[in-house]
Amino acid sequence: MKLSSTHAIVVSLMLVAFDSARSQSGTAVGWDSVAALLQTTTTPSGGYQRYNLPRRDITLRVGGIAISPSLALGAWVGFSGTPTNATMMGDLVLLDSELKPALAELSRQNIDVTAIHNHLSDEEPQIRNVHFHGQGDATELSRRLNRVIALTATPRPVANPAPRPVTFDTAVAFRSLGIAGRAQGDIVQATYMLVPGSVNIHDHAVEPSLALRSPVVVQFFDSTRAFATGDFAVVAARVDPLLDALAANGITATAVHSHLVGEQPTIYYIHFWGDGRPADVLKGLRAAADAGRVP
Repeated sequence: MKLSSTHAIVVSLMLVAFDSARSQSGTAVGWDSVAALLQTTTTPSGGYQRYNLPRRDITLRVGGIAISPSLALGAWVGFSGTPTNATMMGDLVLLDSELKPALAELSRQNIDVTAIHNHLSDEEPQIRNVHFHGQGDATELSRRLNRVIALTATPRPVANPAPRPVTFDTAVAFRSLGIAGRAQGDIVQATYMLVPGSVNIHDHAVEPSLALRSPVVVQFFDSTRAFATGDFAVVAARVDPLLDALAANGITATAVHSHLVGEQPTIYYIHFWGDGRPADVLKGLRAAADAGRVP
């Protein structure tokens, strides 16, 4: 039987819709497989799939004061691309005793280490952050990464914490930072984007939301004191102006380094620690972000 042109178009559209639905279903299954292997949940995060692995097992103190795990112990792994052709990046939060076995296993699993450094200063216990990179099938990559995480005391399965009522004025916080963000309990999280244009690694474009954002986290300890940490990702020409802005506002730069290897152009990541009056800390973060932007 010969189809009319109208019937042919309808059949064609139905086939396209079927293929699209099948593709989306396969993608969902792929990301769910990663979540199952890593024993955490999938969090779509504006361009990539994020899997959080917080170190809530660690009681962290800075200057003798207990710090929320949400402020500085947020290990994670993210995947951009598709489940069958993914770019994996992330950040392991490790105790000193976990560093050697984790690095050895990363090597055995052929996962590239792109940075080893501290994010804080004067913390107890001392924390090491290990950034990593992989390319390939997301399920296979997560299976290999799982063998690394299993050598640490990272709590799994990851349980989502119960929502906590916000304890500060979010409107003031976001207005001071100049951007909106998320708030829970005594924590506010916001993200700047200071890297202009595109960045490539071995002819692969880096997903900006996966590796080029500048996240800041503020904990409102009480009405007179706030802590802040995070990192600003900037091009080379903005490193010194941003460091000057941090210093001028009483915020300490704790590290300047790369999270990537072989990227073009080179991106620098500036970590910091702020401790002071909430208004002063927020003002300093805004000043640093403004200094990091390319004119």
